[in-house]
Amino acid sequence: MSTIRDVAKLANVSTATVSRVLNNDTKYKITEETKERVWQAVTQLNYKISSSPKRNLTAKDQVDNKSQIKIGCVLSVTRDKYNDPYFMSILSGVEERLLSAGYNIAFIRTGIELDDRKILFNTFSEPITGLILMESLNSETYEYIRKQVPYIVGIDTERGDIDNVGYDHYNVASMAVNHLIEKGHTHIGYIGGSGYTGNLKDSRRYRGYYASMHAAGLTVNPDWVIDCLWDEAVCIEQINRLCQTGNYPTAFFAGSDLMAMAALNGLYNNGISVPNQVAVIGLSNIEVSKYSNPPLSTIEVPTKEIGMVAVDNLIDRINGNQLLPKKVILPTHLIVRSST
Repeated sequence: MSTIRDVAKLANVSTATVSRVLNNDTKYKITEETKERVWQAVTQLNYKISSSPKRNLTAKDQVDNKSQIKIGCVLSVTRDKYNDPYFMSILSGVEERLLSAGYNIAFIRTGIELDDRKILFNTFSEPITGLILMESLNSETYEYIRKQVPYIVGIDTERGDIDNVGYDHYNVASMAVNHLIEKGHTHIGYIGGSGYTGNLKDSRRYRGYYASMHAAGLTVNPDWVIDCLWDEAVCIEQINRLCQTGNYPTAFFAGSDLMAMAALNGLYNNGISVPNQVAVIGLSNIEVSKYSNPPLSTIEVPTKEIGMVAVDNLIDRINGNQLLPKKVILPTHLIVRSST
């Protein structure tokens, strides 16, 4: 087990400096560069504070004593923690299932928050038995957490060494594009964003869109592929810019209902009628999608059930299931409304 001296040596600082950084001591001025070196050393060495006896509990000790079990959740959101209805619906399923099994959520973090090494260290400085992970995370952060938490279940992560629950991103994109093709559209754009890869074209939804267009003998116009960074304001801005050029498709598949509704807003602002001039289909069927103007066609994803199944898998692992990691894919289906 690493010591504070190991951290100090790797960060090339004194043990006193390490202690001040870890305890957020503001009495002495410490540069941001020094703080970063300390947190990097803490992460790299998997250093843990050991002043409290309860921190020495093994995973088995925690399982045997149910009151000691702590389960956390990492959300995948780009801005405010509780503003994304898709992930909030999954979270509601997680909470409902945990409560029914006699557990609580010990903490909720976002992937962006955990990029801050101080937050990362403080979050996992005490034993966490299980984690519901909705974000793939960068490799360094993920490997650190993997060492701290014995049982992790992912929700649509790219991690193959843990159980994952979700839906078939590639298939829902094909479902959406084929619906638009059946409606007679041949000029179809895509609206989406990228995750930690930083490349929209690496996403499974984009690949499903691209493959379906190619299979139908249709051309993908790069000008009609919008990377909105999963931000509604950016989406509206990009739609405005495209509309002003006069070169826009007759249909869009958006990788989320929020982005689809932002596209509806942008098209409306430019006097473009939906679906008469441009059709729009979204993904997820969040509650408000049926109340958009016009009501949004979408692919329904069983978000609440995804959260419930993830908890069932996590509890199964905590209770001793040591089989190889599995991937659970829940069904989706098309909902046709007035936007297409």
